[in-house]
Amino acid sequence: MKRREWLRAGILGGAAATTLGPSLVMAQNPALAPELTPAQNGVDASKELEGPGWKPLFLDEHQNATLIVLSDLIIPPTDTPGAKDALANRFIDLLMAAEKPDTQRAFLNSLSYKMAFRYLQREDQDDLLHSLAYPSAGSSWTGEGSAPDVGHAHFEQLKQHIATAYYSSEIGARALGWDGAFAHGPYQGCEHPEGNHK
Repeated sequence: MKRREWLRAGILGGAAATTLGPSLVMAQNPALAPELTPAQNGVDASKELEGPGWKPLFLDEHQNATLIVLSDLIIPPTDTPGAKDALANRFIDLLMAAEKPDTQRAFLNSLSYKMAFRYLQREDQDDLLHSLAYPSAGSSWTGEGSAPDVGHAHFEQLKQHIATAYYSSEIGARALGWDGAFAHGPYQGCEHPEGNHK
């Protein structure tokens, strides 16, 4: 395997393959060297997220569908594909499956609404998210305080997870201007004689 291919496999598949665990990847391809990580074996675990038979590891079907709707509202498609197109929900599900129980619980609390968010009319979804986008804490100007706005904190957490998942994807990286090249030109090492690096 060429160095560039090895780096590409490690960059794209490293986090997801590590999360999936060596046993799952090794079971799928027993010809791989067991002493190497899946990424070192050239496994691109990001392809697992794109598969048509993908099933959530952590979220239930309702939570996953809610996360898809939220991701599409938070980073909608414009002249570039949005978070739904980037499969942000699948990336988040994979990460949450490997998180500590406290982090998992906090994330699920962020997805919880008194009514099923995904079944609300679009304008009601927008109104609810708009109300959560700004904290409704007391005024520091008047000295009146109030309890922290939990809804706002949950919404901020969701936005952070969705934005991280989106901009970690190829679609999100391209939206930022990445051209698909992993290296730009050959690596030029130091041309100074040994010991003379001025």
